[in-house]
Amino acid sequence: MTTMRSTLNTVVVLLCLALLSVESRLQAAEGSRVTRDLQVLYTFEAGQGNLIQDRSEVGEPLNLNIKNPSEIKWQNGAVTVKGSARIQSTEPASKLIKALRRANACTMEVWLKPAHDRQKGPARIVSLSRDPNLRNVTLGQEGRRYDVRLRTTSTSGNGMPSMTSPDRLAQPRLTHVVYTRDPAGRALLYVNGKLQAEKRIRGNLSNWDQSFSLTLANEATGDRPWQGDLFLVAVYSRALTKAEVEQNYRAGEKGKPSEQDLLALAQAKQRKLFETKVAPLLAQNCLECHDAASRKGGLDLSHKATAFAGGESGKIIVPGSAEKSLLWEQIVSGDMPPGNTPLKPAEKALLKEWLNGGAHWSVNMIDPAIYNGNSSAQEIWVQRLTIPEYIETVKSTVGVDISQEAYELLPPDLRADGFSNTAYNLNVDLKHVQAYSRLAELIVQRMDVLKFARRFSSSRSLNTDATMRKFVGAMGQWLFRGPLDEREITNFSGIATTVASAGGTYEQGVSLIVEAMLQSPRFIYRIESQRGDGAAFTAGNFELASRLSYIIWGGPPDEELLKAAQAGKLTDEEVCRKQVARMLKDPRAVERSAQFVSDWLNLDRLANMRPNESRFPEWDPQLGLDMRAETLAFFKEIAWRENRPLSDLFNAQVTFATPQLARHYGLTPQGEGLQRYDLSKVPARGGLLTQGSILTMGGDDASMVTRGLFVLKDLLRGVIGAPPPGVDTTPVPSRPGQSQRMIAEKRMANEACAGCHTRFEPLAFGLEKYDGIGAFHEIDEYKNRLRSDGEILVPGTAKPVAFSTPAELMDLLAESERVRETITWKLTQFSLGRPLGPADASTVQKIHEASQQGGGTYPSLLTAIVMSDLVQKVRTEGQSD
Repeated sequence: MTTMRSTLNTVVVLLCLALLSVESRLQAAEGSRVTRDLQVLYTFEAGQGNLIQDRSEVGEPLNLNIKNPSEIKWQNGAVTVKGSARIQSTEPASKLIKALRRANACTMEVWLKPAHDRQKGPARIVSLSRDPNLRNVTLGQEGRRYDVRLRTTSTSGNGMPSMTSPDRLAQPRLTHVVYTRDPAGRALLYVNGKLQAEKRIRGNLSNWDQSFSLTLANEATGDRPWQGDLFLVAVYSRALTKAEVEQNYRAGEKGKPSEQDLLALAQAKQRKLFETKVAPLLAQNCLECHDAASRKGGLDLSHKATAFAGGESGKIIVPGSAEKSLLWEQIVSGDMPPGNTPLKPAEKALLKEWLNGGAHWSVNMIDPAIYNGNSSAQEIWVQRLTIPEYIETVKSTVGVDISQEAYELLPPDLRADGFSNTAYNLNVDLKHVQAYSRLAELIVQRMDVLKFARRFSSSRSLNTDATMRKFVGAMGQWLFRGPLDEREITNFSGIATTVASAGGTYEQGVSLIVEAMLQSPRFIYRIESQRGDGAAFTAGNFELASRLSYIIWGGPPDEELLKAAQAGKLTDEEVCRKQVARMLKDPRAVERSAQFVSDWLNLDRLANMRPNESRFPEWDPQLGLDMRAETLAFFKEIAWRENRPLSDLFNAQVTFATPQLARHYGLTPQGEGLQRYDLSKVPARGGLLTQGSILTMGGDDASMVTRGLFVLKDLLRGVIGAPPPGVDTTPVPSRPGQSQRMIAEKRMANEACAGCHTRFEPLAFGLEKYDGIGAFHEIDEYKNRLRSDGEILVPGTAKPVAFSTPAELMDLLAESERVRETITWKLTQFSLGRPLGPADASTVQKIHEASQQGGGTYPSLLTAIVMSDLVQKVRTEGQSD
């Protein structure tokens, strides 16, 4: 066994080195074409020269060159191939091949008119290939039939056997041909919107060669020419549905996309320019003087309507003309931004391009909270499982509860950007590696390994290589939440070979394989396709299964979810939505939501609170834990048992308290443990902000600064700069004649402090009657009479709204659309495990609108999140594999 353990240790070292290195729809309207997951698009407008442009606007364009232009004739909206022409990408079509291989699915669509029905070879219409004998996929014409050859791990290198249409469909007339193949292997061939052939092509596309070019009207070697007219060629990285094929047929009967389609592509490009480039420039350089509250010169640049309306000098934006836009004139002259660093030449060029391109403005408000300069929001990080996720993953996959040991051995997950599951902060060091190794050993010791192995194989032999490889593949797919590649299967099967050669038993072999898998990066991390050309692509079925389960449950996919992924059905919107509805009924969804609330409100700090004993002799550590339990029970009551809008968390007239906490709040205890209390007749209580878990954020002195900043940043998503260097930020204690509010008002009267402090300290005025540990008083310990009146200025609005009591403040927050939006942003950030940035803004707005239409409840919001492009699509870095 020592030898076997040494072998495992070697494997684990290699796996751990890998672990450390890992760190480094648009739904088309009637009359328009489908654009979701479009990868390349060629429309053949009357052109000149030898270039055919990729019109997809996806990543780097895959343009084509005409190798022998004498054989080509440009028509109006088509190109006619007369002889042995070859239209080919100059570089390998790696962008396209990667996208299709990653999705394990494809659609090839062509509008064409064959020259005649005697073309043989098959004559290549569209081909990703090297020569007549080696290809990834080819659509061709064989006499009066259309023919498709697709290479998978179960077909030949030439994509044989091929799939053909019925006879007499390839005729010299305008024809719409579409071939689709989904991840489950179902291949369909449509001609003129009607299904003509169907076939099951097993295997996957992992053996596709990335060095092949994309060629039209011929083979890459020039010896399989096709003749006729090409009107449109499009390739998608998924299988279009029957309805989508019919939609494209209806939209393109003349063989080219409509002006509406081309306009939509152009607008998408302009939208991206505004949201990721122009809006940040305006936010960082203009809004200090020209937001809804300041409106210097009568100009508010934070909202679309007011920006286009202009200010005292008139309109400043003229769509389509930078030269006629006063905004551009002010920038060129250097008058804007005043007193700040002038815009760089590249930034000026962006603004000019935006103005000349029509000044497309795609968001209602330029929100400084979105454009706060957080570069991490634009970066892609592999996600390590947090400690709660690791515990749930172990429990769900192998049935072992490792909670106590995990919290003892693993370093704690540290908060960043307001959450402890922020991917860029989930590092792995040697202490993690050692802990995962020890935990894996403990887990296997507690498992019934033979019973676990029987789920994946009935064999009890270590010596049959094919059987062992199949077993490792099946077990690995369960533990790793997706299929293993051949290299991984070989590595883990090698453990069994070593154990067998040393005379070990089947149980020992399986135990060591499981132990190694539990330390693998594939188990510890949620590893997905992370690198590409910068374009977003639809998440694969297994990627999506993992995303859904960790967002909704905080743990791995169950058997039903993995079966849907294995069948290639999860990327179907209807199937996915039904799975989400099922998952939200599982108790794990409730516990995951509690993790979100605990993280958002930083409730774990309550376990370590130590208020000043002389000022708060009634405090004991259990009271802090009771406060945490109160907030979580309150959330579950509002969000789940009553299924109320999440904004009701701020003024719901109910809470949960232990006898000790009830007495602390001035309530009459109703029984042992957490009990439900009706607060409808308790004006001082009701809603999150009146609970001790929140009020203790202000420290012993109930700081207006700390409480106000919490309301501004965590409830209203306001942005405030750090205090200037050298400023003393030590809390000023209360004393006779000087309450915390009076201290705050002095700061706000100080010209040097007022600019910032007037934006957040008044938000805490309604909480002054609650002391540092959340008890309610009319006067403080120094006999200062306390107040509850104040006003709240919501970011993006021009005028503050007054309140007189804590209850009125709670109602204002509960009714605030800004607070509702904040909840959307916070849960979306927690779900994705990363900060949100400008590129996410429009999608988050759609999520918010969808959730509010569903009632603003937790299930409606989470459903909107997981059905959005932020989860359904994979966002990649702009780099290649």
